[in-house]
Amino acid sequence: MLSAFFSAFRTPDLRKKILFTLFILALYRFGAQLPSPGVSYENAQYCLNLASEDKSTDVFTLLNLFSGGALLQLSVFALGVMPYITASIILQLLTVVIPRLESLKKEGQPGQAKITQYTRYLTLGLAVLQASGYVALARGGQMFANCPRDVVPVNEKIPDWLTLTVLVMTMTAGTAVIMWFGELITDRGVGNGMSILIFTNIAARLPTEGMNIKDATNWFVFGAIIAVGIAIIALVVFVEQSQRRIPVQYAKRQIGRRMYGGTSTYIPLKVNQASVIPVIFASSLLYIPSLITQLDSTPGAFATWVNDNLVMPSSWVHITVYFLLIIFFTFFYVAISFNPTEVADNMKKVGGFVPGIRPGKPTAQYLEYVLNRITLPGSLYLGIIAILPNLALIWLGGGQVLQNFPFGGTSVLIIVGVGLESVKQIESQLMQRNYEGFLR
Repeated sequence: MLSAFFSAFRTPDLRKKILFTLFILALYRFGAQLPSPGVSYENAQYCLNLASEDKSTDVFTLLNLFSGGALLQLSVFALGVMPYITASIILQLLTVVIPRLESLKKEGQPGQAKITQYTRYLTLGLAVLQASGYVALARGGQMFANCPRDVVPVNEKIPDWLTLTVLVMTMTAGTAVIMWFGELITDRGVGNGMSILIFTNIAARLPTEGMNIKDATNWFVFGAIIAVGIAIIALVVFVEQSQRRIPVQYAKRQIGRRMYGGTSTYIPLKVNQASVIPVIFASSLLYIPSLITQLDSTPGAFATWVNDNLVMPSSWVHITVYFLLIIFFTFFYVAISFNPTEVADNMKKVGGFVPGIRPGKPTAQYLEYVLNRITLPGSLYLGIIAILPNLALIWLGGGQVLQNFPFGGTSVLIIVGVGLESVKQIESQLMQRNYEGFLR
């Protein structure tokens, strides 16, 4: 692997792509630490340290993870990639519902470019809404409930509305720059741009979370967590690479004097067909009641129950609901992202068929049957990986510091998935130049 790594840097064009990607990532991390205008950096750090042992920021844990810790500091890139991810998921869901978007998707590259343009517009709209909400929560004290200092202090020389407007515009502009960075990496760098940015954010938080776990427990528990983490990563790599291959044969056709077809291939159905999307869906839906209770100035019995059950990560109600939501969204997302009828029709048009299965509707029913059977273990796998931080919180103790268990949930799924994708892309470019790849 080391020889392949050095070979990648000895290849001029591949070396430029890797260095360009690292340069964009450095700029991105700089913007994630740069305070927005009107935000007191010292007060933000003070409140962040004060809230590290408080559960009041649990609702922002996932969002802060995707922003690499920039959200709770209200930096220029505080929103991170979440507006773009949300917009992409919304457009993908609307493609199934709105015929216009479905026709654009079938047009190929021009239609996809139009959908990408719609995604950018929706991202900016969501960025304005999210920035306004976060600024309002920070200004009202809900983001750091027990912090005596103001993250956005009042300046007597500047009108309050101007400060808030500039802050929202800065965070929205930061989201636009992040989109640009992601597209630059995709076009001129290595890997998928947005995935690489998410990978960088999560990787930037791992050392801090690891040190928090070590300080809250001891070296023995910390070493055991590292060993368990390595085993979890190996399991995730194994499952992410697992797939059910449906054999497909093509009938021979004679056109003029040439004979076409007669080849065989397969349809790869991954065990984890939905990737990390169900975990994001379930986390977002689970935090909605908590957001509602935080906006209520006079919390009652419902708010108390939500905080003690749905918000508390060590609650078995939270774990059970979270696990069931992941299973539901896994089946839901697979159902809308993979259409067996469309695949069967496309195979029939080009003369393809599954051996032993008649073309058309029987093939679609067979694909749906196989897909449902492999989606069940895939959903259970996603649910178990996602609730590992919650189980660590119960079994290992350590209070809220183990809430961001670094080897479970979305973090390990994204890190392993993006890492495999990037390595495969580098390997494919090395194989084109007769170099040995990373994976053997």
